[in-house]
Amino acid sequence: MIIFSAPTTVFDIDGTLCFDGRTIDPRILSALDACERAGHELVFASARPIRDLLPVLEGAFPSATLIGGNGSLVSVGGRVRMRAAFKPKDLAELLDEAGRFRAGYLADGPWDYAYTGPEDHPILTRVDQSRVARRVQLTELSAVVKLLVVSATDLFALAASCRARGIAVNHHVDEAIIDFAPGTTDKYEALASLGITHYNAFGNDIDDLTLLRHAHHAVRVGPHPALAPVAAVTVAPDPESVAAEILRLAAAPTA
Repeated sequence: MIIFSAPTTVFDIDGTLCFDGRTIDPRILSALDACERAGHELVFASARPIRDLLPVLEGAFPSATLIGGNGSLVSVGGRVRMRAAFKPKDLAELLDEAGRFRAGYLADGPWDYAYTGPEDHPILTRVDQSRVARRVQLTELSAVVKLLVVSATDLFALAASCRARGIAVNHHVDEAIIDFAPGTTDKYEALASLGITHYNAFGNDIDDLTLLRHAHHAVRVGPHPALAPVAAVTVAPDPESVAAEILRLAAAPTA
């Protein structure tokens, strides 16, 4: 468990801080630095595994806590550990459904990964940018912490079928992908397990819903309708707007 005496601010990555899938704009990096210098503990919480979160940060904020795989992985003090993985029975059931809809997927282990989707899918530009992992067969992974379906004969039917079976589903309709996490794992649940329950949060998509719902101050980046009821503030999904809101929060009196 982590005990933070300073205010804590949690940031999603893709669509919140990163808009090209690879980098964070210098204006946002400068605002994050100002936020840290103002006394905020920074936490970065992403659907990406830690392996793919590190290249986007490019070594910045080395003391920050990282949450990857929508809560299935955490990195504290530079040490990566697995918090959750699919149970064999649950994974077999999910793969059966994926096979029924001829799905292509990215399966993440604690560090390595397996991929069966189209070789020209844009998701591959975000995977293992630093070339520190191995692409292996699914059976070679010691555990599966996340499964991302990138193609299927019917994504909507696959999502509905898995929900009906009690599998946790985040269907990103605009990106035509479905994110499956083990059990009830999500970003907020991972935060709470680390003892972080009072925090500010920035997010943009459905997998940020519980993160924003429990935040002291919740910032929605972009127009996702599911986040509207839980957001105190909405900003445009562009570097200038996001940086300005981070700076405003850094300058505000802490609660």
